[in-house]
Amino acid sequence: MCEREKILSVLGKLPEKTDLEVSFSEKTDKGVYSIQTVEYNTEKNDRVKAFLLTPNNCENKKIPAIVAAHQHAGEYHWGKSEPAGVDGTPMYYYGKELAERGFVVICPDHLGFEERLPDKSELEKFNINGALNERELFCRAVMNGSTLQSKYVYDLSVAVDVLCTFEYVDTERIGTIGHSLGGQEAMWLTFFDNRIKAGVSSCGFCTVQSVFDNHVPHNFAMFTIGGLEAGDNTAIMREIGRAGKAFMFTNGTKDRIFPMEGVREILKTIDAFEDKTKFKSIIFEDGHSFPFELRQETYEFLEKNL
Repeated sequence: MCEREKILSVLGKLPEKTDLEVSFSEKTDKGVYSIQTVEYNTEKNDRVKAFLLTPNNCENKKIPAIVAAHQHAGEYHWGKSEPAGVDGTPMYYYGKELAERGFVVICPDHLGFEERLPDKSELEKFNINGALNERELFCRAVMNGSTLQSKYVYDLSVAVDVLCTFEYVDTERIGTIGHSLGGQEAMWLTFFDNRIKAGVSSCGFCTVQSVFDNHVPHNFAMFTIGGLEAGDNTAIMREIGRAGKAFMFTNGTKDRIFPMEGVREILKTIDAFEDKTKFKSIIFEDGHSFPFELRQETYEFLEKNL
């Protein structure tokens, strides 16, 4: 079994494909781009809403596109709204900012967040909250031979399917970006989906072994079946490099949830990138964040590689 197959095997069973049946809300003009809700099926009995941000005057053009994955932060009431610039913290409006720079951007909810979180009455009925719901989603996945990571990366790949239905999207120039959990998902999606040509992760990962060594609690999607035996996140980054893709990641030295020794292990994978300009890492003196100057550098990286 090759390294890619080993990594894919740790995800467990993947969901089954179904017809997308894409539908749209009316557009709202935001000046240089417009925003609307796009709705589609990820699998049978699982219909997802995402925000779609489209640069205005894109008719008769082929333009690059981005899947913007949202963070976790224990804020289960926010998902797609934050990267889309609809709600949340402006530091994480990276989907909106990329749309302003001319990218088509899709911002979906991860399972268990925003419109994919059980409604308040259901949570209250069973005396649970978003965190306990996330734990249940993970346990349900494992009991069915899968993982929460399998569902997350599969759903994001379906978002790529949706992007590919639009005539104005250049299907040879699709990338992904995310912060925190979104950064973890950007890494996985870049590895998983051959249509993704470039990815950016902000404070999204290190080695899982270093997470264990430092006893750091984390999102349940981080944990797969035999992920350490398959080579940990270093193996995923090697495969991204071997595939000729571009990848950039940033980490703060004061970010306690991603130990620096694990980040340094990831940095060793640069040898897998034949073109060293397609690999970029920035370690900055701050905590778990995505500051303005760093965001600009990541956007330039995406523009260069898409």
